[in-house]
Amino acid sequence: MATKQFPLPDVGEGLTEAEVLGWRVQPGDEVTVNQVIVEIETAKAAVELPCPWAGTVQELLVEPGQTVEVGTPIVTIDTVGAFSDGAAEKAASAEAGGTIGEESNGRIATLVGYGPRTTTAKRRPRKAAATVVEKTPAAPAAAPTAPAPRPAEPAAGGYVPLAKPPVRKLAKDLGVDLRSLAGSGSGGVITREDVEAAAGAATAGPPRTEPGARERRVPIKGVRKATAQAMVDSAFTAPHVTEFLTVDVTPMVELREELKAHPEFRDVKVTPLAFAAKAVCLAVRRTPDVNATWDEEAGEIVYKDYVHLGIAAATPRGLVVPKVRDADRMSLKELAQALEQLTATAREGKTPPADMVGGTFTITNVGVFGVDTGTPILNPGESAILALGAIRDMPWVVDGQVVPRKVCQLALSFDHRVVDGQQGSQFLADVGALLANPAMAITY
Repeated sequence: MATKQFPLPDVGEGLTEAEVLGWRVQPGDEVTVNQVIVEIETAKAAVELPCPWAGTVQELLVEPGQTVEVGTPIVTIDTVGAFSDGAAEKAASAEAGGTIGEESNGRIATLVGYGPRTTTAKRRPRKAAATVVEKTPAAPAAAPTAPAPRPAEPAAGGYVPLAKPPVRKLAKDLGVDLRSLAGSGSGGVITREDVEAAAGAATAGPPRTEPGARERRVPIKGVRKATAQAMVDSAFTAPHVTEFLTVDVTPMVELREELKAHPEFRDVKVTPLAFAAKAVCLAVRRTPDVNATWDEEAGEIVYKDYVHLGIAAATPRGLVVPKVRDADRMSLKELAQALEQLTATAREGKTPPADMVGGTFTITNVGVFGVDTGTPILNPGESAILALGAIRDMPWVVDGQVVPRKVCQLALSFDHRVVDGQQGSQFLADVGALLANPAMAITY
């Protein structure tokens, strides 16, 4: 016999747990090496896990909706007669430096390094099914029989009906158990309308007056939990200072309109965020302090000769900050393309965990929400973050005359352990100068 248990791997850097969203296989299914068998949600993103072996699914050890720790067995695969020489296992775990499922020094080899020792699953509290059940007359007593599973709620070891990330979040917010629903979409996919209908049915009838009836509780988990912890750690570790600058960005807006007609930019969406990203990369050259890191343990300030630019993105799963690697080496066009791809992937909830670590500087574009400015909190491990506000038509003095101009507010928060007021002010002034007059880029 060659029965193997597949432990939940660490798919990011230091992740300790994940929630099983849904299984792509059922007991008895044949699987191949690298076939996607389960979708999980970590503190950073939704991730599809491939099977490291070929064989037959024997048992699903974790139900959809459960949160399990890294190293916990989640599925049993019968690999009898499949790759008995171990070649498949070695190929599937080449990046991990060991065979998945095998132990090294008492730890479980995972997709990225080694995770903790095997532990038990932690079951989250389940919400009551948000459906209306009609009362029916009692039936005559009969011999007990095994109850048939509900069409919308699979038995233990089954899989949750498919639903897109925004629909999953809506269901969590409304307190609807997805496993109680039958999807009306193509292939049984649960839609937003299905969730809203279930929520409406659950709240139908006379208004509730008992205490707490108009309240709902949502577990703190996933992206929201990770974001909260990161912000608390940052706010109480790095001494924040925030400076503000109001800028006439009319020349930038005019250049943007010109680029729309340029053959090289005709199919490129050049946004104000792309201009801000380019301005940040140029300004970093003159003030490298904002791109450095405070290393408390080593007692050093680490200066980076590269810019891994983080872009704060609001997604159905919460706030995530994917990175544009080596943004300082990109042209305006390349940055615009990278940002468009990055934000689209983030909104779909498909950003790999590896793409959300290792940033050196972050931009948060609050202007897309019509907000003028704010006091952004640093991402842990970084020394500065820039908030880009909305661009508005405002009266502005030009050559002694008050005229309407395109105006934007910038806010720069920085770690005062690394960046002094002079460096922070110089950097913010440089970014503002580049947005106010893009021609200044020639002088950098």
